[in-house]
Amino acid sequence: MRITNTLLFLLIYRIGCVVVLPGVDPKTLNTQSKEGLLGLLNMFAGGAFSHASIFALGVMPYISASIVVQLLGIAVPYFAKLQKEGESGQNKINQWTRYLTIAITAPQAFGYIHSQITANQLSPGLSMGTFTILSIFVLTAGTLFVMWLGERITDKGIGNGISLIIMIGIIAQLPSAVVNEFKLRTTGSGGGLITFIVEIVGYILVVMFTILIVQGTRKIAVQYAKRIVGNKQYGGVRQYIPLKVNAAGVMPIIFAQALMFIPAYVPQLFPKIATNPTVMALANSSSWPHNLVFAVLIILFTYFYTAITVNPNQMADDMKKNGGFIPGVKPGRTTANFIDDIISKITLPGSIALAIIAVIPPFAIMVGVSNGFARFFGGTSLIILVGVILDTLQQIESHLLMRHYDGLMKTGRIKGRSSAPAVTGSSPVI
Repeated sequence: MRITNTLLFLLIYRIGCVVVLPGVDPKTLNTQSKEGLLGLLNMFAGGAFSHASIFALGVMPYISASIVVQLLGIAVPYFAKLQKEGESGQNKINQWTRYLTIAITAPQAFGYIHSQITANQLSPGLSMGTFTILSIFVLTAGTLFVMWLGERITDKGIGNGISLIIMIGIIAQLPSAVVNEFKLRTTGSGGGLITFIVEIVGYILVVMFTILIVQGTRKIAVQYAKRIVGNKQYGGVRQYIPLKVNAAGVMPIIFAQALMFIPAYVPQLFPKIATNPTVMALANSSSWPHNLVFAVLIILFTYFYTAITVNPNQMADDMKKNGGFIPGVKPGRTTANFIDDIISKITLPGSIALAIIAVIPPFAIMVGVSNGFARFFGGTSLIILVGVILDTLQQIESHLLMRHYDGLMKTGRIKGRSSAPAVTGSSPVI
């Protein structure tokens, strides 16, 4: 039943992605593949951005609001207190996130209308001012409805609803990209079928490498003291805290991409430096200076986001309260320093691997892969696809095991991103 609910909610979302804003003539829209920041937004919105759909902004305003609220939990004591109040505090945080989503969506809707839709694309007799006011309400309502769908999937379906909505928007574009790549290779001087097979094999290898990074963990043994409560014994067993090699997820790539889009827009603001070699090199996504700076930013943001999402002090306090300790390490500050040292060591190879995955698409384009198919070779899209699919499979297996089925695999178990205990800190939505 949960799987059926998930599929129905996702179907509703995909239908809404092709419903055009009222007042726009669909025949005048340019639905060709977009580049740069617009291409990234269109990918996250499942193509709704280029189709001027009522879901054109997708869940990105909600993701932005979630990130802001998460950062406020570190800087503002009020939000930090809410994070420690359990379910009631989480409900208040969710309410603040919804309010902030509306505040973010409204100006984004205004910018979308004036940058992507012209007066020539409107129905006869409809003024741009009237269309703008109506569309701001429609786009805001569309984003809130998508957010509501995500919450219903989380409650009534399988997996994280928001993550699934983003994933289904990305994966909806994969079949057409593969078909177009096949046509390109098998017609004219495209290289033939062998070249296409080599590309598919290369893509599978990149996916396998991404799975290793997403699933990679460093386990810390924790021993819990034995307690006798009534006639029952608690504790006295050894458990493990799985620290993820890539605890920051996809967020470092998103932050780094946002900064790397700046050089592309600098020449528009300052035409005099448009011909500067450094600016031109940084604005060219296929140049080595651009990818080098991009990789360095990813490594820096990985350390930054890991530092704000994984709290060693909280982990040490939780272990101490529950009677747990790391063998050979004193509880308290010494345990926090021990965990922090391990996190620092595993974050470096994890950040480097994340940077490698992020810069694969530009190099794939350089060796001849088409732009539409190359974007799936790495970067944000691939990490989201792998992470969400593994997490969803893990939750499906958990539901099967709860009902005394064998699970999806008779040998071994699928480890999802949600397998880490609560003491590892909060994780981003995606």
